[in-house]
Amino acid sequence: MNSPVEIHSLTWNVTPDLLGILDNNGVFIETNPSWQHTLGWEREEVQSRTFYDFLHPDDIAENAAAFSEIKAGKPILDFENRYRHKDGTYRWLSWNAVPEGSSYFCSARDITVAKKNAASLRSREQEALLREQFVAVLGHDLRNPLAAIRSAVSIMGREEQSERTSEMITAINGCVDRMAALIADIMDFARSKLGSGLELTTSEQLDPVELLSDAIDEIALANPDRTINRHLTFTGTVPGDRMRLTQLVSNLLGNAIAHGDPDTAIDVRLSEENGRLDLRVANAGEPIPADKLGAIFEPFYSADPGEHKKGLGLGLFIVSQIAKAHGGEMTVNSDSVQTVFRFSMPTHPARPFMDV
Repeated sequence: MNSPVEIHSLTWNVTPDLLGILDNNGVFIETNPSWQHTLGWEREEVQSRTFYDFLHPDDIAENAAAFSEIKAGKPILDFENRYRHKDGTYRWLSWNAVPEGSSYFCSARDITVAKKNAASLRSREQEALLREQFVAVLGHDLRNPLAAIRSAVSIMGREEQSERTSEMITAINGCVDRMAALIADIMDFARSKLGSGLELTTSEQLDPVELLSDAIDEIALANPDRTINRHLTFTGTVPGDRMRLTQLVSNLLGNAIAHGDPDTAIDVRLSEENGRLDLRVANAGEPIPADKLGAIFEPFYSADPGEHKKGLGLGLFIVSQIAKAHGGEMTVNSDSVQTVFRFSMPTHPARPFMDV
């Protein structure tokens, strides 16, 4: 069995903490091997030097005050400072020190990594706060002028005007509606990429057949020359955000209208497969190139690059984010016969939905 002296010697030599003994002038009279492991200094290079020789210049005044306290008989606990490594860099150390006669026994632990992690966390929190503020300001500064234009045009519309003025008011209203839709897409993109995620209210039990039927009727009313066939066999309800799921469906139908063969009906199918809601929107027309399929749900993607491009290319990205927020997924298949967008989500999610 080792003697107490041997045990103390082993502890002194194997502990990862820096151990040292200072005299009344702050000179190291003894150090353990961890000084070399942590700071690169050999025992002979530390001894006979004061702790001031190793301090970061910005920490000297605070350390002098702390050393005065320990010389007055007060122990020091969890005191942090920066010590110079032999390579010229600095390491953060956390010190405990107690007085014993005219000597002072101290131990230090390297907390450099913890300091960096804490700083990184604070930086990420600050960045998140700035992103949230940016999204809020973006919404306010973009929507308020548009609301003012809409109100002014509404007032003008109540007054008697010429046929030319009436046409201009109609055109302005159309521009305002398109601008409002673009701003909504920008806000959704900003929330997904910069903010806390798309805003969902997932406590409502929805009838997806009713929701889908309403969306189809609205799209059909706006596009009387197009045919939309529906095959809706799903029964029951699913939890979800009515506004967001309606947005998902409307975007998929609008995409089929925009890119599908106008002489061929759009096919919409809603069913249940293996405990999951399964929605498929299919249209005929030019297939999506195979090398484009992988990027189709990326922001700012568009199948119509060039001067005739409409919108910002955020529609399918937002669709994918809505699907993800509901615990579901979006996929697409395209060949010479048809292009099929498929949305699948659990009918009874195992855990609460999260914003994305």
